[in-house]
Amino acid sequence: MTNTNDALPGRPISFWLDTTPRTKFPPLPDNVSVDVAVVGGGLAGLTAATLLKEAGQTVAVLEMGHIAQGVTGYTTAKITSLHTLIYDYLIRHFGEEKARAYADANQAAIEQIAALVTRRNIACDFTRTEAYTYAEIEDDVNPLEAEVKAAARLGLPAALTYETPLPFPVAAAVRFDGQARFHPRKYLLALAQDLPGEGSHIFEGTRVLDIVEDEPCRITTDKGTVTARDVVIASHFPFGDKALYAARLSPHRSYVVGVRLDGPVPPGMFISSGESPHTIRSHPWEAGELVMVGGEGHKTGQGGDTVARYQRLEAWARERFPVRSVEYRWSTQDNRTIDRVPYVGRANPTTKHLYVATGFGGWGMTGSTVAGMLLRDRILSRENPWADLYDPNRLTLEGVPQFVKENVNIATHFIGDRLARGESPDLAPGEGAVVETEQGKTAMYRAEDGTTVHTFSPVCTHMGCIVDWNPAEKSWDCPCHGSRFAADGKLIHGPAVKDLEPKSS
Repeated sequence: MTNTNDALPGRPISFWLDTTPRTKFPPLPDNVSVDVAVVGGGLAGLTAATLLKEAGQTVAVLEMGHIAQGVTGYTTAKITSLHTLIYDYLIRHFGEEKARAYADANQAAIEQIAALVTRRNIACDFTRTEAYTYAEIEDDVNPLEAEVKAAARLGLPAALTYETPLPFPVAAAVRFDGQARFHPRKYLLALAQDLPGEGSHIFEGTRVLDIVEDEPCRITTDKGTVTARDVVIASHFPFGDKALYAARLSPHRSYVVGVRLDGPVPPGMFISSGESPHTIRSHPWEAGELVMVGGEGHKTGQGGDTVARYQRLEAWARERFPVRSVEYRWSTQDNRTIDRVPYVGRANPTTKHLYVATGFGGWGMTGSTVAGMLLRDRILSRENPWADLYDPNRLTLEGVPQFVKENVNIATHFIGDRLARGESPDLAPGEGAVVETEQGKTAMYRAEDGTTVHTFSPVCTHMGCIVDWNPAEKSWDCPCHGSRFAADGKLIHGPAVKDLEPKSS
């Protein structure tokens, strides 16, 4: 059998993680009390914590693993208000006032990042550049024309162009000027360095198990208890879900290869329109410019042969660019809301001190920064013109068809995966599968050494769906709500908070 690693291009690590040091913040030592507890040390959580501390609040950031190493560590890091094609949709479905709120919020996020970089003198390769949404065929041009008209109507820096810096022809493109790119971990590590002290903390290796809203709120972790007046859940997918986020979010994975080119690197950031988009951007590197090419997206746990997805992505890149070599590969996970606008605000209609930030849909650099700014204002009882649009408890009819579609998909996997027959337990080294054993369905992984076999219950510890083996990432992925577990059953990604349950082989 072909070794999976031999069939894949590049080194299996995010460029952002490979070019920055590992963080070493302590775990929660005992019980701590602060003004605001922030669950999740990604861009949304650290931005909220930074802005709240600047406003005089004491904060504690609680991170299960290491900060800026979850979803934020695997982004393509485009700081842009050009979110493929969204403004014509927002005007038609939300009205011009709320569409303008979305535009203003994301433009403000760009400037907020720029201001923090300047004010704190952060060396994170922050560079202004243009962003493009392009179409390769004439049939896809009309939506681009509608998008430019909508964006210009909202005061955005939009233009329609028929030429781009790409080395292949396009039918047309939407261009936004004044956008930006940066190194997200360099940026966040600089923010994190200044956060502890004066009553504020960052605690790594601290898994949150439960949150109780009270006066004050109590956050139970595997290390101790944190009490806080307010709590922000910025853990990508909210857990302790009393507001049915599991029914209103759809987790998706996509793939990235980092390539070196023979020849000039096109300036700018690019994403194609259509149902299966590809994204392109470059970044300075010690060996020149690294071009990141992304695509091959699918709902988490429903990707099939993920090795083939990397291979198809490499082939797509080679068809359009003079690729000298593939240096990196990684994948990322994004949550999409049912109406395409993130959920930022009070976690449910009755809560007073519990807030949430989730559903950035692939545009987390500005979306997470908007969340940090908006949550600061909500916690400090300041007026914010974006609050109604982003309200997690909004009632609209726009998302109903997508809500029905997503939950039919979840029900299909919850029932159908239980009835489907498992595979044979004859696994090659480095291979995993849900197999049939005398104990029933079992998640089984044979380690690379060929001798050690790990066996678990295949039931996701979040809401009981059957996990699926991801051969490229060597992980167990839940097809319902996106929880992910390492080959040895350890939790990688929520909303689950517990590892897979071990089984005796």
